[in-house]
Amino acid sequence: MFITSHATPLFAARGRARALETWREAASVVSLRWKVFLEAEPARRPLAFSSYMAALDAEEAAAAEIAVLSDVTA
Repeated sequence: MFITSHATPLFAARGRARALETWREAASVVSLRWKVFLEAEPARRPLAFSSYMAALDAEEAAAAEIAVLSDVTA
């Protein structure tokens, strides 16, 4: 029989750390895409805004992963 209760918190902490780093990177992309949108010429604004919205979706997904990991380890 394998005892995993001692290893589980370590793996959970690594998962949370990875998820947090992913969220930080996604939030950084949101900021960058917003700046690109603000500086875009009128003809390019729809594409720039779509890119910004996609970045927001990715950030939301990363935040949801953190929430799931927080619920599991709480």
